Amino acid sequence: MFKKSILTTVVALISMGLYAQSNLPHPAKNPDSPLMLAGDWVPEDTHQIDFDKLPRLPGLHMVVNDVRHQMGVNQHNYLDYYDGKYWIMWSDGPGIEDRVGQRVKFATSTDGVLWSEPRYLTPNPPGAERAGLYGTRSDRGFRYIARGFWQRDGEFLALASLDEAAGFFGPSLELRAFRYDKKWDQWEDIGVVQTNAINNFSPKKIPTGEWMISRRKHDYTKSGVEFLVGGIESISSWKSYPVLGSANELTAEEPYWWVLPDNNLVALFRDNKGSGYLFRSFSTDNGRTWSTPVRTNFPDARSKFSGTRLKDGRYVLVSNANPKKRDPLVLSISDDGIIFNKMYYLVGGRHVDYPHVMEHDGHIFVAFASGKQTVEVIKIRLSDIDSIEMIPQK
Repeated sequence: MFKKSILTTVVALISMGLYAQSNLPHPAKNPDSPLMLAGDWVPEDTHQIDFDKLPRLPGLHMVVNDVRHQMGVNQHNYLDYYDGKYWIMWSDGPGIEDRVGQRVKFATSTDGVLWSEPRYLTPNPPGAERAGLYGTRSDRGFRYIARGFWQRDGEFLALASLDEAAGFFGPSLELRAFRYDKKWDQWEDIGVVQTNAINNFSPKKIPTGEWMISRRKHDYTKSGVEFLVGGIESISSWKSYPVLGSANELTAEEPYWWVLPDNNLVALFRDNKGSGYLFRSFSTDNGRTWSTPVRTNFPDARSKFSGTRLKDGRYVLVSNANPKKRDPLVLSISDDGIIFNKMYYLVGGRHVDYPHVMEHDGHIFVAFASGKQTVEVIKIRLSDIDSIEMIPQK
């Protein structure tokens, strides 16, 4: 199936006149290529994809938490599997996202479908209990934002950013870690991972054995995106490396990255300037330097996206690919981590966003929010994905 998919992509690229060394993207030889989505089903203008006609993925669906009745906010969903259980965390707060008093909640499951009652992972942030501050935008009150799980040296950690809730982000911005104590079934704040930093997804290993995470500083709209490399000596031992051009070529937001089969790195960026496409950058030196981000032909609604590399070597990306709105969520597949050749309709017909995808036990799990007020999970069998063929759009 894997080799057949690669051959199908090559045949499609030949028919589209794109299979030439000068056109194909490569981390070192051709980092400026815009090609990211290709196949005989893809229209020449990828903004013309009819998302309602994409193949539908079957799966088991469960609502983990719902705060619509109390006008709350639920978003920033993250999944993991640890100690025989599935774990999910998210930001839970009052009214509109990321206001004073927002905390992080979590739940667990033995099968990824039926989930426990949610519990708080973080304490009340500073200022949340001051009269008149809860649920407001104020630099006198703080908020936690869920930032993902991290399995490091046998410990199970949860990350959360903490900063003033007046805007995005406050000058006191810091990334903190909480360690899970299995004996007492509770989370302990173990300190700062990095000052002046909010990540997008949890640290992952790069070929050197070091950890790497993205970093946005409180003034990231001017300073751009950086990557932190390290995390070996301690949870707070990092060196930061900038992505040049991430503040002027585009307004880079919520980056995601992974390791390619040749051990080079690729990073994808949401473009807050509203181009309607994802941007891409490569690193050939383990995250120390990055090529200038290039606008790809992969459509995007200016929304957060999530990816993972499967055990069979393929890559999965879950995103709001419809450039007009955050509906639907789609799941796309790539054989090489650079060019995607399949795209499936995952969930839609409503505002759906903030996905996180992971693989476990022959399944893909996707957590997402609906209207920023529900935490939901879909469990999909990999075999079901592989049995669905793409149909050319006319």
